[in-house]
Amino acid sequence: MPPLPRSIAHLDMDAFYASVELLRAPELRGLPVVVGGRRALTAAAGETHPRLRDYVGRGVITTATYEARALGVHSGMGLMKAAQLAPDAVLLPADFEAYRHYSQRFKQAVRAIAPEVEDRGIDEIYLDLSALNPDGSVAGARALALRLQQAVRAATGLSCSLGVAPNKLLAKLCSDLEKPAGITVVTLDDLPTRIGPLPARRINGIGPKAAARLEQLGIDTIAQLAAADLDLLQHHFGERYGLWLQRAARGEDERPVVTRSEPKSLSRETTFERDLHPRSDRQELSARFTRLCEQLAADLARKGYVGKTIGLKLRFDNFHTVTRDHTLAEPVGDAPTLRRVAGECARRVPLERRIRLLGVRVSGLVRRDALPPAESRPAQAELFA
Repeated sequence: MPPLPRSIAHLDMDAFYASVELLRAPELRGLPVVVGGRRALTAAAGETHPRLRDYVGRGVITTATYEARALGVHSGMGLMKAAQLAPDAVLLPADFEAYRHYSQRFKQAVRAIAPEVEDRGIDEIYLDLSALNPDGSVAGARALALRLQQAVRAATGLSCSLGVAPNKLLAKLCSDLEKPAGITVVTLDDLPTRIGPLPARRINGIGPKAAARLEQLGIDTIAQLAAADLDLLQHHFGERYGLWLQRAARGEDERPVVTRSEPKSLSRETTFERDLHPRSDRQELSARFTRLCEQLAADLARKGYVGKTIGLKLRFDNFHTVTRDHTLAEPVGDAPTLRRVAGECARRVPLERRIRLLGVRVSGLVRRDALPPAESRPAQAELFA
């Protein structure tokens, strides 16, 4: 059997959002930079860029440069908390249109070399390189990974890290081992020395709660998990998840690289910097609602879908969340119709408290090219009226 019976790669862009921002502001290279929030701050007197210490609100970190991560901040952390750890870090607002643009560019560059691609999000993909590395050699896999890395940099100016392994589970784990701009190739023979000593929580699919429970059982590393008694794992984690834990720790994963999959739904939502009241903040809330529907309609158009079921999500200032949806006779995808139907859903919710989060969702998706052209488009409707 060759060292790599399958050559499966996971390509992960390095600090993607932050790296895109550094392309536009190269003077920030080498500095701690945090990307988060929706609004741009004004730099304080004497500063060329806004600093994290100047932020006030409830936004969270979208990503951060490696220099900022070294100070203890990380994705998903509240910006106010991050300001306590890295007050002098530069704070930039997220620009998702730019990130989607660069995402498309790096994926196009990859597909020109390796067409067997599974899209896993804006900044990561799986690739099946088996046909391009027919002898399954480590040297061949490394050469392919380097070629892909160079193509991504040429197309975008950005760096990425790749893990190549016999399956998706190991490939994803390995792509994170030598960041940034790293290439890691692992065979099954490497599991005892390169994978076994790693913390069990490094396996994708073991979350904080499962990791804490494993630690309580005296299982800290992947090697210890692989050697754990199956009955013990199934007793504490259930039959299916217990079996998966053992198989994952032993590097067993037969999942194929899925080159095409149909999404079940698309959505857009936003958390407001301050809670908005349906009456006193009606104008601002209406504008935000319109913008969400326009963004969702653009997502649908770009991906080539329409949908029958439109849903609304509201989270109030007491963190109570409600959802409402409505199914139409025919699939739609234009912003005015999304706005009208989601507004109808809102009228089914008592609007007595301030709103913290607003979201719009379309499900029951079908391909737009499978339908005849729309004959008419409904007119814009008022929010919550």
